Amino acid sequence: MRLRSEYDQRIVRYAIPALGALAAEPLYVLVDTAVVGHLGRSQLAALGLAATVLSVLAMFNFLQYGTTAQVARATGAGEDLTAARLGAQCLWLSLGFGCVVALGVAVLAATVVDAIGVEGQTAAYAVTYLRIAALGVPSAFLAIGGQGFLRGISDLRTPLVIIIAGNVVNLILELVLVYGLDLGIEGSAWGTVVAQTGMGVAMVVAILRLVGLANAGLRPELARRLLSLGKFIFIRTTALLAAFLLAGVVVARLGDAPLAAHQVAFQLWILLALILDAIAIAGQIIVGQELGATRPDAAFAASVRMIGLSIAVGTGFALVFLGLGDVIPRIFTSDPDVLAQCALLWPLFALMQPLNGAVFALDGILIGASDGAYLALSMVVAFGVFTGALAVSSWAEWGVRGVWASLTVLIVTRLVLMGARFRRRQWLVTGFK
Repeated sequence: MRLRSEYDQRIVRYAIPALGALAAEPLYVLVDTAVVGHLGRSQLAALGLAATVLSVLAMFNFLQYGTTAQVARATGAGEDLTAARLGAQCLWLSLGFGCVVALGVAVLAATVVDAIGVEGQTAAYAVTYLRIAALGVPSAFLAIGGQGFLRGISDLRTPLVIIIAGNVVNLILELVLVYGLDLGIEGSAWGTVVAQTGMGVAMVVAILRLVGLANAGLRPELARRLLSLGKFIFIRTTALLAAFLLAGVVVARLGDAPLAAHQVAFQLWILLALILDAIAIAGQIIVGQELGATRPDAAFAASVRMIGLSIAVGTGFALVFLGLGDVIPRIFTSDPDVLAQCALLWPLFALMQPLNGAVFALDGILIGASDGAYLALSMVVAFGVFTGALAVSSWAEWGVRGVWASLTVLIVTRLVLMGARFRRRQWLVTGFK
């Protein structure tokens, strides 16, 4: 790979603030965990359960990714008015989906907690947290969709500032409400709701200012365009989350030590994925802009560079984690059984990183190209292959190593399918219609 490219400055300009926003988002959960963790075991367990239930919100990231791709293509085509109108539609869609999901969480909180099998005080705390947290869901959706629009117009600084401010407010409120006013886990939930509401309002204000300057209007008349890509991203994300959930269920049946080792590796995997996803976000923006401006050769060349950079970063991760395979797990645990299980999966976890780099970059590129149908199909196929591999590993009793081998199969299958699509260049559809 060449040391320098004409696209590097542009990639970095988008990837760095995207990385900052991606890294800041998980701090909500970490702050809640740190604060609630000192209240007691039941409260912490309840928070973990509530966080698991609320993880369903990730299925709606199409509001962000689909909006970025469509808005970037419109701006690349010089359709600035249409891009601004898409921003308004993004708000309507985000608010609509957010209200429906919020109602579902509030109404079904007790039913879901009961179905999971949690009882007693932990269950009561979890239901309370979920019902309060539901009030912040519409604002959280507005923040997700708003971030997608602002990325599409190449404004990554505003979302970064809003997310960091939201995290600071959340931290202050958590401490005041939980400890200062002695509201316990309810205070934690209310702190998150207030912070999310502030972020949602800030995103709306930022977008309405741009929509007003463009005289774009607020009527919901382009929502179908956003959903045309969004529905495929929803399928893709759902299949991916289902794979992770299925892997977790299988590991849970292996015992505490394999489950703990899986948790260590998977959380590190998520952290590295956030870093690699920053380049994928740059891919969404750059590819959308170049195809909108009818410059397919530039879109392809920039994409090749982004794939190369992402693989290089992933390779760096692999070398670090292979070299420190005996050190890093000890940061999280000193249990000899857990460390032994970590040793079994560690080579697979480390060697996946260059593959992840290529897959995440390709994912962002094809989203930027609005190639949603193929993305959804390839992910469903990859999920099917993964399920087969997981069944074989379970039958052969390969343990946690078999689960991670199956996850590697998932990534390799996605790489093969998306790589083939990329090479054939069928995704290079130009213009904005």
